[in-house]
Amino acid sequence: MTTRVSPPKVGDRTRIRLHELASRPDGEEVIVGRLDTGDFVVLPAVGARAIELLEQDLTAGEARRVLAEETGADLDICDFVSDLAALGFVAEVDGVLLSGPAPPRATFPWLTPRLVAWSLSPIVPIALGAVVAAALIVLAARPRLMPGYHDLLWSPYGSLVLLVVFAVGWPLLFLHETAHLIVARAAGVPARIELGTRLQFLVVQTDMSGIDLAPRRHRLTAYLAGSTVNLTIAATGILVLAATGPHTPAHRALAILVLLALIPLPFEGMIFMRTDVYFVLQDLTGCRDLFGDGRAYMRYLAGRVLSRGKPRVADPSRQLAPAQRHAVRVYSVVLLTGTALALAALATVTVPTDLTMLIHAVRRAGPGHGSGERLDGLAVLLFLGGPQALWVRTKWRQYRARKVAHRLGSSR
Repeated sequence: MTTRVSPPKVGDRTRIRLHELASRPDGEEVIVGRLDTGDFVVLPAVGARAIELLEQDLTAGEARRVLAEETGADLDICDFVSDLAALGFVAEVDGVLLSGPAPPRATFPWLTPRLVAWSLSPIVPIALGAVVAAALIVLAARPRLMPGYHDLLWSPYGSLVLLVVFAVGWPLLFLHETAHLIVARAAGVPARIELGTRLQFLVVQTDMSGIDLAPRRHRLTAYLAGSTVNLTIAATGILVLAATGPHTPAHRALAILVLLALIPLPFEGMIFMRTDVYFVLQDLTGCRDLFGDGRAYMRYLAGRVLSRGKPRVADPSRQLAPAQRHAVRVYSVVLLTGTALALAALATVTVPTDLTMLIHAVRRAGPGHGSGERLDGLAVLLFLGGPQALWVRTKWRQYRARKVAHRLGSSR
């Protein structure tokens, strides 16, 4: 058996072997794809049936005849197989293995679907919801238990404050993303945790692209798993705070834990970026790419304004079903407004604040200061400058990956 890079010519007598594919109905169409790579395509019902016939070891010609008898459609199966090969769905053509990029390495591969199947049990959200409800009841009776921002500023040394934020915040972030990964893995999606960017934000994110092929309940559970973990940790902290004496080290530590568990949640509500809540909204509206369609509609409107009401391209939202079209047009307003506000905050608050802290840290790290102040300044430089350097590196890697993908796509 040989291996080749480009697929051989496909004829009526050709037999193929497909990679393991999953599918689910989506209205009048069917989503078909590979869970191991997260690649999927939306096909009409006749295309999905053609894949079923090819998986039954029929030749291309036989599949075409059976399909015509069943549906009356005369689908060019040879071209269809070539398209499937370009998508990476075909493993073998007439005994010839097709080479291609290996599936991305999954994070924590030892977390098998069987091992984490419990995460999709309906009992889990009920139990976690009970913890959150109990914490809300306690807060209603004792509102002063709710920590404030001053609990984070527990030391006059900025380096110590940042050290605690990093020491507690990063494990919480890890738990948040691991929750996504566990639920995705339970749904049969490999998933992996990686660094990413959203506008000016450096984020740790879980790539679970194949979740689109899972049932809706599993998809929504995977999207909300991270925020649910944060809420549960915060709620548990509130309940323990209620039994802890005030002004004690344990009380202060718990207050910091609660705050750092809650602080990421407003970020998840920024649906003008691809956050957890954004994916929930996209799923509930039935849109396949709410963000992409929203950007395309905004570009169309911008072109219409610049060309004085005579756009050079047609309205892209017209290709969508009425419900999705309305959702995309409303979302485009949220996308524009949210992005503008976020960038304005970056320019007027984040950048000036970070620069002020960095300049102050550089001065403290220089001559004329004690060793404690110098260490404090160096630590602030590390904690503030490190994430910014990671953001630049991650953004550059994303840019290079897009260029490579575009070049490969153009060469096909």
